[in-house]
Order: sequence, then C-alpha cells, then structure tokens
Amino acid sequence: MYRLRLFAVRHARGFERLYRWLERAMIGLDPLFARIGHGRVEAPVAFVEKGVKGLLFDCRMCGQCVLSSTGMSCPMNCPKQLRNGPCGGVRPGGFCEVKPEMLCVWTLAWAGAARMEGGARIREVLPPVDHSLRGSSSWLRVSREKAAALREAREAGRTALAQAFPAARAIEPAAAPLAEEPSRAVNSGVQP
Repeated sequence: MYRLRLFAVRHARGFERLYRWLERAMIGLDPLFARIGHGRVEAPVAFVEKGVKGLLFDCRMCGQCVLSSTGMSCPMNCPKQLRNGPCGGVRPGGFCEVKPEMLCVWTLAWAGAARMEGGARIREVLPPVDHSLRGSSSWLRVSREKAAALREAREAGRTALAQAFPAARAIEPAAAPLAEEPSRAVNSGVQP
C-alpha cells in the first residue's frame, strides 16, 4: 500500500486529470442518480470508491476527500490526522515523528502538489473533519453539490435574462415558445 501511495504522489498530475474526468462523469450522471435516489446509489458508489481509493491512496473513507488539494497524499494517513500541514515533529529527510519509517504525508503532499496544475490549492485552509460523513462517498457528495450549483447558475442566468428583456415574451419566436407567465406575476402589475 505504501508503495502505491508513493506512486500516486509521483503521478499526481495524471491522477488530477483522472479526477477531473471522473467528476465530470459523475456530474453528468447526477440526473440519473437523482431519479434512482441518491440514498440508493450511495452504497454501491462508496463501495467502488473505497476499493479504488483504498488501493491507490490508502483511503480511510472520511467522506471529505481532499486529495485534489493535497497533492494526492491523503492527510488521513497521518498518525495525527492533521489536515492543514505537518506537525512540528517532522524528522530530517521529511520522515514522520510517530512512524519514522514513513515519509510525512505533508512532505508527500507538497511534492505532489508541485506536480499538479491546481497545486496552489494546497495553501487553502481545510475545514476540520466532519466525522458524521465517515464511510460515505465523497465522489457522490461533491458531484451532487457541483451539479446543484450548475443548475442554480443556469437558473440565475435565465432569470436575469427574463428580467433584462421583459418584452421578449410579447415577441417570442414561434419555433421556441416561452412558457406562459404565472397568474400571480400578471396580477402583481408586471406586464408580460
């Protein structure tokens, strides 16, 4: 496992690209997951995530994966589980004070982040671990949050466009008719 963790850090840029691809795929699958039910999809996605990330990163399934901002080195592998940098006891050569045979996960994190396109994210302060998410799929949670943010942004764009051009409803094209205004908008004095 330890050798695979070192491999993941050495190839952090490739894993970063793989993560972006996976994220786009999961966001694209969000409507399907919503139809099935996110609760029903959670267990199989978490099972796959645990298998893949457990093998490659020695994942602890904290439910709040930060691999993309820690150079593909999981901070949960730190014996002290420090999420925002190394402790004061890093040994010479970057080795852990608790497990002297292991490189400090934060030494690895900085090395991996230097290889990544988004490596500057290692400087962001991470929130403390929410232990209530332990065992849940961070892939599913993050993709669901990003899909919701995309939907909100699209809706905000539509609303802004409708507010900017209120006369568009009167001259709407026949090929793509707009929906009728709700009666409360008409009754409130807003002209269609």
